[in-house]
Amino acid sequence: MFKSVKQVRAAVSLVNPEAVRALASRRIAIGLAAGSSSEYAELEDFLVPAGVAHETRLQLMEGVYRAGDPDVPDDVDLVLCGHGTPCPSGAFSFRRDEPQTTVTEILRAKDDLALPLARQFPAFRRAATDRIVQAVACENALFTVATALPNVVPTLFELPWIVGEFASDTAFLTINQVRMAFLIAAACGGEIGFAHQKAEIVAIVGGAFGWRALARELAGKIPMGGGLIPKGAIAYAATFVVGKGLEHYHHARTPLTRAQRKEVYEQAYERGKAVAESISKEAGRQG
Repeated sequence: MFKSVKQVRAAVSLVNPEAVRALASRRIAIGLAAGSSSEYAELEDFLVPAGVAHETRLQLMEGVYRAGDPDVPDDVDLVLCGHGTPCPSGAFSFRRDEPQTTVTEILRAKDDLALPLARQFPAFRRAATDRIVQAVACENALFTVATALPNVVPTLFELPWIVGEFASDTAFLTINQVRMAFLIAAACGGEIGFAHQKAEIVAIVGGAFGWRALARELAGKIPMGGGLIPKGAIAYAATFVVGKGLEHYHHARTPLTRAQRKEVYEQAYERGKAVAESISKEAGRQG
């Protein structure tokens, strides 16, 4: 869990929507290798579904090159091979029956390209946004637990920095959720920034103190520091619900219903408890 510490500190730099926009706007070049025109078309439909508006599809496909095209650049970001086509080392094979496995393999190997890949190619959007939500939820759980442990904070977070930048963990959690909103909008091909995402940011800020009050109430009822676990679990679950709500809105253009939010929260809270317990145990070993 503590490998996320660097990500927690780096999160602040990406609260700037311009930084997110710049990261997401990198043009990705993908080389395709296949045995027939129909297989090339299959790969292209995988990357950008045929249902996408024609002009948008042409724009998104500007960085996709078939083997043998006269304008293929010397270097591409990744090579995708058709189903059954031999793949050179470092290339990725399209799994016709399990396309999401292909997505997972590419994102795992090309983690630094996840955001621009998702913005340019719809095939990667759901997986990339899910990774964003889970990562930020873990960061917030880590921050909440670690800042309550005196033996961990000076070592891992450099206490002067943490106190100088954030008045409370509520402030960090809220800022990090705003950053998550920017990242999800970028991954989904939407507009990024305070002006474009006013409603999302207002909802995040408005909900922050409700989650904080709930965490305090639960923590106060559990003796001997046991409240760290529910606090961390709530930080995780609250962030996860916000993220999944944003993801759902960008894909379906409708908010999650109350029943859906409740279901997502209950599932995320259980996962958050496991994350918080892992952080607490690791902190004990570090101490």
